[in-house]
Amino acid sequence: MIIQKLPWAGIKIEHGTNSIVIDPFYHFPSDLGTPTGPLYPLDDFGKADAVFITHVHPDHYDPEAIKQSYGADIPIYVPNEALEFVRGHGFTSAVGVSLKDTFTIGSFSVAPTYSVDGIGDPQVAWIVSAEGKTIIHCGDTLWHGYWWRIKQDHGPFDAAFLPVNSPLVEFPHLQPASKQPIVMSPEQAVSAAMVLEAKYMVPIHHELVNNPPIYTPARDIKTSVTQSAQENNVALKWLEAKGKLTL
Repeated sequence: MIIQKLPWAGIKIEHGTNSIVIDPFYHFPSDLGTPTGPLYPLDDFGKADAVFITHVHPDHYDPEAIKQSYGADIPIYVPNEALEFVRGHGFTSAVGVSLKDTFTIGSFSVAPTYSVDGIGDPQVAWIVSAEGKTIIHCGDTLWHGYWWRIKQDHGPFDAAFLPVNSPLVEFPHLQPASKQPIVMSPEQAVSAAMVLEAKYMVPIHHELVNNPPIYTPARDIKTSVTQSAQENNVALKWLEAKGKLTL
């Protein structure tokens, strides 16, 4: 299994002749300001047999880019509650998922699992397995109490792709502002990797967006993640966009 990092939170997973993508993203949302790092067209990463979406926030679900690179008929898997929203963008093979589902895409087995969205929208994490290797991609979840159940049902994991930027937000439609992060902190992500018994923790959701006061990420994220991982003997694998991890 080969996992390639896409910008922000997305990844592409390849095994044999099959490939899938999770949360592919190219068009930067205007309300998040100006990207602080490079963005790459999805065509740069090659074909995909299916798309899996953790949730439909515009930094994780980019319908224009998906249609441009993969076509409107590509199978696209989303939480049940978001299915009609996604179909409204013209996708003809959109599939709604619940936590008991499992899907086979070529050599991959893919299953949704628990995730808690920071502003209350439907969200899932995705578990992907092939030939004895298993990874989990957690979108932009908060810390929650399901980690032990996920490990029991699906773990241990060869790699856990975990969000780490702990942003505070003041979106106009979410007022008054909570003053609470809507994504896990570096320390929480490391704790999640520990509970999941992940061989590698791969931080995601930690570059590109910094637009105070609308979106204010934590400071010194890489330092905080690295220090917490070292203190807890968690193996880190940092990936820049287009970087690869081979399992």
